[in-house]
Amino acid sequence: MKSSNGQQFLRFCGAGGAGLVVDASVLYATAPLLGWYGARVLSFLAAATATWWLNRRYTFVIPVSLPQARQPTPVLRQYFHYLLSMLLGGCVNYGVYVATLQWVHVPGSALLGVALGSCAGLCFNFLTARYLVFRTDRHSH
Repeated sequence: MKSSNGQQFLRFCGAGGAGLVVDASVLYATAPLLGWYGARVLSFLAAATATWWLNRRYTFVIPVSLPQARQPTPVLRQYFHYLLSMLLGGCVNYGVYVATLQWVHVPGSALLGVALGSCAGLCFNFLTARYLVFRTDRHSH
């Protein structure tokens, strides 16, 4: 049974929430050993891996009965595409944050930038995950 875009988006957000928990947990667990910056790299990778698995398993479920021409990307390639798209989404998030700080001069503009950046990153990540990473119609027009 195919889920709607709205259901997929909600599942994607749920996976992101779980990823946030993984991210923060790994960050705080490894910061004493790696420092805040080294731990952040590891926590990002852990969170991205967790969200990739959750999204692969629950959000963008691939039907087993697809014809061979429409089979998904091999797992490792899909994983690396996912990591790359999440990194790009992080850049979108940061870019919107910086733009907000540069163009919006009101009290709370940093918080507004974080919120707008998070929304932009979330939308970008969902669209790339849905239409590029977990896409199954690679050979159709």
